[in-house]
Amino acid sequence: MAQCVQSVQELIPDSFVPCVAALCSDEAERLTRLNHLSFAELLKPFSRLTSEVHMRDPNNQLHVIKNLKIAVSNIITQPPQPGAIRKLLNDVVSGSQPAEGLVANVITAGDYDLNISATTPWFESYRETFLQSMPASDHEFLNHYLACMLVASSSEAEPVEQFSKLSQEQHRIQHNSDYSYPKWFIPNTLKYYVLLHDVSAGDEQRAESIYEEMKQKYGTQGCYLLKINSRTSNRASDEQIPDPWSQYLQKNSIQNQESYEDGHCTITSNKNSDSNLLSLDGLDNEVKDGLPNNFRAHPLQLDPSGDPSNSIDGPDHVKSASSLHETKKANTGIIHGACLTLTDHDRIRQFIQEFTFRGLLPHIEKTIRQLNDQLISRKGLSRSLFSATKKWFSGSKVPEKSINELKNTSGLLYPPEAPELQIRKMADLCFLVQHYDLAYSCYHTAKKDFLNDQAMLYAAGALEMAAVSAFLQPGAPRPYPAHYMDTAIQTYRDICKNMVLAERCVLLSAEILKSQGKYSEAAALLIRLTSEDSDLRSALLLEQAAHCFINMKSPMVRKYAFHMILAGHRFSKAGQKKHALRCYCQAMQVYKGKGWSLAEDHINFTIGRQSYTLRQLDNAVSAFRHILINESKQSAAQQGAFLREYLYVYKNVSQLSPDGPLPQLPLPYINSSATRVFFGHDRRPADGEKQAATHISLDQEYDSESSQQWRELEEQVVAVVNKGVIPSNFHPTQYCLNSYSDNSRFPLAVVEEPITVEVAFRNPLKVPLLLTDLSLLWKFQPKDFSGKDNEEVKELVTDEPEKIGTEVISEFVINSEESKVARLKLFPHHIGELHILGVVYNLGTIQGSMAVDGIGALPGCHTGKHFLSMSVRGRQDLEIQGPRLNNTKEEKTSIKYGPDRRLDPIITEEMPLLEVFFIHFPTGLLCGEIRKAYVEFVNVSKCPLTGLKVVSKRPEFFTFGGNTAVLTPLSPSASENCSAYKTVVTDSTSVCTALISSASSVDFGIGIGSQPEVIPVPLPDTVLLPGASVQLPMWLRGPDEEGVHEINFLFYYESVKKQPKIRHRILRHTAVICTSRSLNVRATVCRSNSLEDEEGRGGNMLVFVDVENTNTIVSSASPCADFFYRSLSSELKKPQAQLSLHTEKQSVEDAVRLIQKCNEVDLNIVVLWKAYVVEDSKQLILEGQHHVILRTIGKEAFSYPQKQEPPEMELLKFFRPENTTVSSRPSVEQLSNLIKTSLHYPESFNHPFHQKSLCLVPVTLLLSNCSKADVDVIVDLRHKTTSPEALEIHGSFTWLGQTQYKLQLKSQEIHSLQLKACFVHTGVYNLGTPRVFAKLSDQVTVFETSQQNSMPALIIITNV
Repeated sequence: MAQCVQSVQELIPDSFVPCVAALCSDEAERLTRLNHLSFAELLKPFSRLTSEVHMRDPNNQLHVIKNLKIAVSNIITQPPQPGAIRKLLNDVVSGSQPAEGLVANVITAGDYDLNISATTPWFESYRETFLQSMPASDHEFLNHYLACMLVASSSEAEPVEQFSKLSQEQHRIQHNSDYSYPKWFIPNTLKYYVLLHDVSAGDEQRAESIYEEMKQKYGTQGCYLLKINSRTSNRASDEQIPDPWSQYLQKNSIQNQESYEDGHCTITSNKNSDSNLLSLDGLDNEVKDGLPNNFRAHPLQLDPSGDPSNSIDGPDHVKSASSLHETKKANTGIIHGACLTLTDHDRIRQFIQEFTFRGLLPHIEKTIRQLNDQLISRKGLSRSLFSATKKWFSGSKVPEKSINELKNTSGLLYPPEAPELQIRKMADLCFLVQHYDLAYSCYHTAKKDFLNDQAMLYAAGALEMAAVSAFLQPGAPRPYPAHYMDTAIQTYRDICKNMVLAERCVLLSAEILKSQGKYSEAAALLIRLTSEDSDLRSALLLEQAAHCFINMKSPMVRKYAFHMILAGHRFSKAGQKKHALRCYCQAMQVYKGKGWSLAEDHINFTIGRQSYTLRQLDNAVSAFRHILINESKQSAAQQGAFLREYLYVYKNVSQLSPDGPLPQLPLPYINSSATRVFFGHDRRPADGEKQAATHISLDQEYDSESSQQWRELEEQVVAVVNKGVIPSNFHPTQYCLNSYSDNSRFPLAVVEEPITVEVAFRNPLKVPLLLTDLSLLWKFQPKDFSGKDNEEVKELVTDEPEKIGTEVISEFVINSEESKVARLKLFPHHIGELHILGVVYNLGTIQGSMAVDGIGALPGCHTGKHFLSMSVRGRQDLEIQGPRLNNTKEEKTSIKYGPDRRLDPIITEEMPLLEVFFIHFPTGLLCGEIRKAYVEFVNVSKCPLTGLKVVSKRPEFFTFGGNTAVLTPLSPSASENCSAYKTVVTDSTSVCTALISSASSVDFGIGIGSQPEVIPVPLPDTVLLPGASVQLPMWLRGPDEEGVHEINFLFYYESVKKQPKIRHRILRHTAVICTSRSLNVRATVCRSNSLEDEEGRGGNMLVFVDVENTNTIVSSASPCADFFYRSLSSELKKPQAQLSLHTEKQSVEDAVRLIQKCNEVDLNIVVLWKAYVVEDSKQLILEGQHHVILRTIGKEAFSYPQKQEPPEMELLKFFRPENTTVSSRPSVEQLSNLIKTSLHYPESFNHPFHQKSLCLVPVTLLLSNCSKADVDVIVDLRHKTTSPEALEIHGSFTWLGQTQYKLQLKSQEIHSLQLKACFVHTGVYNLGTPRVFAKLSDQVTVFETSQQNSMPALIIITNV
């Protein structure tokens, strides 16, 4: 249970206090009415004694009573009606709400942090009112009148006679059988005579004399002179006196609360506003002349003109009529006790003290003694006889029967003088004066008697008070008997069917259990009494049970939340909308964000409805919004109901402020980061053979690798335009901005070119959404040339579309759980700064077959092709979070995000706009095939363009023709029978010169330092005027590798008029070409032995070319020199393998480089070919060319890269390298080419062996130094035979003369040695036996050349 202002030790004694009746004469009532108070109300703030009181118990022991309080009330002869009590309780609860700005307790339980109201003042008010308004019953005497104050005024003609009348009146009410109400404690009721004296108007002498007469007649302890009204009411405003009555009157008066002010209740006005206060004390505020006050109806009696059902628990309780504003105004204007001074306050306080000390307590003490004596005497006589009879017939002990076995005798009534009731009376009297020990023993005795008699109502009452007495006993001699309470509750509820008494038991027992920390038992007790008969009681008890769960040592958070939900539901049924809303909101803290989506939906839906009922429309919209924005697991029908409810509430809110700003709508979801912005026109579709450049569109997926390639291409062309340097302020052109692009700068858009914003919507619901009149929301700041800025906020497009034209999508349907993008366009007509804020639309549902539930669904209205059940206008903002900053230390240690400006374009002045079309562009080619296509350039803007260039990573793929190229055919049709090559016919005399081409590498940008990839497009006059178009031929050559190739073209162009913000524009095109295998060309070069070239340098080569036709399918053709030089340029770009030499001597490095040069050759072979292909029963002649680049002597080269076989996997070896220096020794192949050798000799030699046995043949050995360094050469003529077979094959001959020569050859020197070979037989001989060793002059190592091994030098010796 929640914390209370009073402890249970204070609560119980205050709930059960001695009751005193008040019977006033009309004149006395008039005196008190001058203060707007009845006599009973006058005494109420002073009814608690300020000092301890003493009395003696029957054993003559002194007993101390602390904080004794008495309850004085006017006599009411009609019992209150249950319906009126329920109404009073309902009003008390609705009137007590949490204080504004109250700081709630924060309870941390596990991972929950809950803001919970620690106190529940509405429950305490309810409990206090409930206990005070309990009607007196016959089975207990706690709220029976013990005494009666008879009040008369000193201003009356015969006050003593008036006292006699009042005394007779009291006697008649108590003892006449016509009056069953009120109840009196004992027949001999204490009468206390009070003489009221108005100090300001009355005669004090007379009052004193009357009082003396009273003392003589009634005794000094039975009467009192009370002086009041020491000042007149017209002086009341002069001095501010405290008003101690207001707090009591507010609690006890029925005042309709603010929750009823919203027009649901019928308001009736009374002439006298005071009559709207129904006091618990039962005195009507208006004194009715001629009607004895003792016959007045009970103030809790319902007005017959009110609700006939007398039920307050139903939802219609608010219809019970009572004035709202008049009552409030009247109450605020009334000053209670206006004629009383502080001295009068003290006099009233003293009067209560005197009455209690001298009148009430002695009376109670005397009554207790009398009852005790009666009980003792009866116990000695009848009880002893009775018990003996019982023992005789039934044994010594009566077995206790369980409550369920006892028959229903709740209707049993004892006569007033029954001894059982006397025990109960004594117990109640002891309890009222806080003598709990004696009270407990009496209750215990009475309980046994009642159970023996099976008088269950009496037994339950005795059990209840016995338990409370046991708990309140000083020193706690025995534990609290909770089972007594349980039995009492069960009896009241199940047997006696008296829920009021059962509720009192539960309220008291729960407080006791709470004080002992037994929250679990208290919660179970509170929950037990929840039932269908009273929603208000059930709601309050469930709420207290929830507080029990949260206040346990280990808080049970989910049980707390569940019972708060149940309490909220019952509050709602009881018409307590504010309390219901509060309970649901408290429980929401537990369920929120824990994945209990269905529970969250239920709570939010209820909060929404309750808030709507209370006209808290913003809260209602917020709650319904939560239902829609969470990932709902509800069925489609339920989601549809939620949505319609939201739309209905939202429509009501918007109608309150139709001119207010458009609120944010929760549906559909917008993925702001996925928003894409595209600047420019949509791409034109292909038209026959005419294909538009692909450029950029929103249909293309982002590819980081491709994006980087385009950036590099643009940087290349910008560098060429700016003489090799990229400007510092250069930024790559971005036509499409997305979450991957660099959005840190304001993008640039061109006036009159559309801006397309792609917004990614997602419908999380299972019902379709219909958005109508969907458009972008923007703010535009025009910039004019005078420099003045004027900001113009445009939220709708209907007023001034001349600044920014806005496209409106009339209908946009998003099906259930669908993600869908909407492309919305803006058309800027003015330069300036544009800020795209969000989207604006009407949100509605499509009316389908589902029944429209919820509150107030509108009839369907037809829009377009869908039926729209209801729609509301709203907006959603596009808020894009920029990238996380992670550069500086500060940014790394904190979370900071950069700007994302993709929605804030700057509109610049007009720029040219190029469109490119490709005509007859092939999709398939053979490798190396040459094909002709046409490119059309169109300027679709109002500005001329210039500086048109195209750049590609594959310049070898296409060409517009070189500067020296011949004229090409003008149209595609005229080129059908034209070859890509020109055949040159030459005569035999000019073979050498005819084979030299007129084209050179300079024509194609090779070797002059520029970028060969950047190709200027040869426009006529270099300018393309607005609306003009130019068609140029383009030659294409199929890439050497088969497969699918993506080739990127980037067209660059500028405006004739230089713009400060946009210096150039680009257009992209990606061509996809599929190439098929055609020819495989392999070539090898080696040195020729011939030395007869023009320069005598030994530069002749032998070239071996193998051509293999590998074609299997049909495919493509272009000019020879262009493609050769373009492919050459791409080869030159490839990184060459560099030999890194790390030696100590620079000379060694130089020597090796010299040796390497001897091995290199610069030879390029172009192979032209024609292919005869039959396609679609037509014979086609396809042309093409292949290039083979030879760089190394003796090494085979190919026309296309060879696929390398992956090396076999080897085991990993660990070793320590002994020598880390890199060897600078050249390879054997390189060294063997230092010296070129050539033998000159006759092919056949005739010799007469019969004349001369020795045949001598002159042989010349030519030695050529191929390097540019001095070379030492050793020629060794001695035979080096590896095997006997070699002698047999080549035969044996001998060199005559010197067997070894040592020579030094200068750079590229040729030296000849004259040798003689001696033969003794005829035959075929190999003269290639001389071994030549060479070394660089400054090196030590000698290497043998391998030139003689390349080809045998055969000579035939014949005999003549």
